[in-house]
Amino acid sequence: MGIFNRSKNTAATATAATTAAPAAATEAQGPDLAHLTGDYTIDAAHSKIGFAVRHAMVTNVRGEFAEYEGKLYLDGGNPAASTAELVIKVASISTGQAQRDEHLRTGDFFDAAAYPEITFRSTSAERVEGDTYRLHGDLTIKGTTRPVALDLEFTGAATDVYGADRVGFEGGTSVDRTAWGLTYNAALETGGVLIGEKVKLTLDVSAVRAS
Repeated sequence: MGIFNRSKNTAATATAATTAAPAAATEAQGPDLAHLTGDYTIDAAHSKIGFAVRHAMVTNVRGEFAEYEGKLYLDGGNPAASTAELVIKVASISTGQAQRDEHLRTGDFFDAAAYPEITFRSTSAERVEGDTYRLHGDLTIKGTTRPVALDLEFTGAATDVYGADRVGFEGGTSVDRTAWGLTYNAALETGGVLIGEKVKLTLDVSAVRAS
C-alpha cells in the first residue's frame, strides 16, 4: 500500500558508483505519492469483503458481505496520518446457501437484529516492506470491540474512464471468532467440531477520490 510509503534507511556502499546514486536513492525512497493525498470513498460495486472458515474439519466455507460503506483519508506525505473507516451491514452476509445465511443472522452467530453493523476504525498505519503495509484498528462485532491488524498491499492508482481518481488495495487478516462472542459449534461424531474458530478475512478494495 504505497500511500503509506516511508523512506528506507539504506546506506550507499563505499564502492557504489556516483552515477548510480540518484537511481538508488529513488528506489530506496519509493515514488512520490503526495498527489494521492485526500479523502476517498470505497466503491462497493468494485470491491469485495470476504471471509473463509473451516467446515467439518476438511474444507472451507467462503462468503462475503454485499452491503457496506467505507471512507479513507490517504496522506502520501505523512503515511501515519492516513485513516480508514468501514461499516458493514450484517444482514447482507452471503455464503451461497440461504438456510446457512439465515442461521448466521440469528443469535447463534451475528444476531443481526440486535447488532446490525460490523465496524472497523483504524488507529495507526505502518510500512512493512515495499508496497505492503499494516493497518491497525478496532473491529466491533456483536457489541464487542477488539484490536486487529490488517496486512494490505497497495495495488495501484489510476483515473478511470469517467475521470474519477481511484486507488486499490488487497489483503486481510485472520481472527478468532470466539473473541467476539461467536462461539456456536457442534461436535462431530468422528471427533473435532463442525466450525473452525479461525476466520480468514479478505479485502479487495477500490476507492474513489471524493470530489
